[in-house]
Amino acid sequence: MTLQSRIETLKDRHATLETRIADEDHRPQPDPQALSRLKVEKLRLKEEMERLRTQ
Repeated sequence: MTLQSRIETLKDRHATLETRIADEDHRPQPDPQALSRLKVEKLRLKEEMERLRTQ
């Protein structure tokens, strides 16, 4: 897998997490633990993308 394809894969996963966070947040009673896990994972992906871009 090339560096660029890895970054694209991470972007796709990041976008999926954004959707899942929005879906959870719009539920009548969002699960705070689920939101927290999703946000941490989204941040981890963002940091990984930045790390790869600076290589």
